[in-house]
Amino acid sequence: MSLAALEAEIVGCRRCPRLVVWREEVAVTKRAAHAHEDYWGRPVPGFGDPAARVLVLGLAPAAHGGNRTGRVFTGDRSGDWLFAALWRAGLANQPESRASDDGLRLQGCYVTAAVRCAPPENRPLPAERDRCAPYLVRELELLRSVRVVVCLGGFAWDAALRARAALGAPAPRPKPRFGHGAELPAERWPLIGSYHPSQQNTFTGRLTEPMLDQVMARACEIAEL
Repeated sequence: MSLAALEAEIVGCRRCPRLVVWREEVAVTKRAAHAHEDYWGRPVPGFGDPAARVLVLGLAPAAHGGNRTGRVFTGDRSGDWLFAALWRAGLANQPESRASDDGLRLQGCYVTAAVRCAPPENRPLPAERDRCAPYLVRELELLRSVRVVVCLGGFAWDAALRARAALGAPAPRPKPRFGHGAELPAERWPLIGSYHPSQQNTFTGRLTEPMLDQVMARACEIAEL
């Protein structure tokens, strides 16, 4: 299977009834600021460089971000922080992304999410997480050059651990705890944690630009970029 074939399968997924109803309802009701736009309203696939050495893993598309634009982290404030950091690290050709056709290109980097549909209150249920998990596993199988996974938040950290286990990586004991800058060294798919660039973290100062830059610099170091 190719990345393009996997993307087509993801976009057509309707496995989680609650998420299907929510993503499509949001696409109809919209946010006032985007009332004139056509929302994507479907699962959001990953995107980036097929030869990526750094994979960035988030939680799920935002209701009025990726669920609107059709590209994860595109068109929301979390994405503003993420793409600016990727640009400063030399992993993106521009520091922001507003739409899926805005010319953004990732270099040595691929961005995806543990859950592909926007969930109510940004909280997927365990069953929804588990139904989506095989997509990340298959991405990692196809992205054969990946040397490090940057996990944005504890949910992504746990999803990455599950994906590594599904691919046959030894289960670390004790289970490594998530934290900003936490690392799980490994021959394949080492992990590095970062607080998620959500407004809850960036507005409160829990996550600063230098903190995010430090994680991206470390990821590039591990990936030998």
